[in-house]
Amino acid sequence: MGISEKQAINIYTDGACSGNQFDTNAGGWGAVLEYRSNSKEIHGGGLNTTNNRMELTALIESLSSLTKKHYEVRVFSDSAYLVDCMRKKWYEKWRTNGWLTTGKKPVENKDLWEKLLTLLTEYDFSFYLVKGHISKDALEETLRKDYDRFVRHNGEGFSYERFLEVVVFNRRADELATLGAAEARA
Repeated sequence: MGISEKQAINIYTDGACSGNQFDTNAGGWGAVLEYRSNSKEIHGGGLNTTNNRMELTALIESLSSLTKKHYEVRVFSDSAYLVDCMRKKWYEKWRTNGWLTTGKKPVENKDLWEKLLTLLTEYDFSFYLVKGHISKDALEETLRKDYDRFVRHNGEGFSYERFLEVVVFNRRADELATLGAAEARA
């Protein structure tokens, strides 16, 4: 049985990679973990990586930092790669097909997917797709459109006010990912 939203662990994640298309680049990941009135920020980075690896790493590091198991975990991410995989259970077909895509190519980031899937067995989880780089200071009309898109992707379970809170936390995760990439580059 799930726990109320006030007792759910909310994780807001983001990954970033400057020079994603090049062999040498710097990537970063960031996350904000929220439980009741407490929040915790974590970030890191690496060289010669990809944006998708950083997106996955943000969630892996978040889950690895949790001290309580078997809680409801709600993940908010701008990564359709991550959210779609979890919601549509692509990983089930990948496992059945020996970690090959439907196009018979090896699944990218298999090492991270395996680690993430193992961590997720400890939680009752749900995933929510958030448009990246939304500013709470945007025009009201723009925010209302972003809210409508959020509801279309994620259902009616969030008020506009809660959506604005999600925006603030996701924006902070983006800032932390940028910081992680800068530290990796330095």
